[in-house]
Amino acid sequence: MKQPITRFAAATLTAAALSLPLASAAFAQPTMLAANDTVDKAEQAVSDTWITSKVKSTFVADKDLSALDIKVETNQGVVSLSGVVATDAERDLAIAKTKEIEGVRDVSADALKTAD
Repeated sequence: MKQPITRFAAATLTAAALSLPLASAAFAQPTMLAANDTVDKAEQAVSDTWITSKVKSTFVADKDLSALDIKVETNQGVVSLSGVVATDAERDLAIAKTKEIEGVRDVSADALKTAD
């Protein structure tokens, strides 16, 4: 009678030992997914910040744009321009320059008005 119980105990311990790596992988999976999601959000934030900075510096470097009058915000690659510029030509130039920036998915300039 002792021998079947010993075999059962040995089989149970063996099965438990073999399943430990699988169990730890199953528990680690949600943590890894959460970490990947956090990294993706951080990369997106850095990317949006980079795009905003690049657009602003492009405006400052262009003598035909009044860079201080244009507010720039970026969310998931979509750049929003707002403020007041002198002419329609300046508004169009700001939109065109923004679209040239790497990483810009779209430009929203509904809030960018002209003084004319």
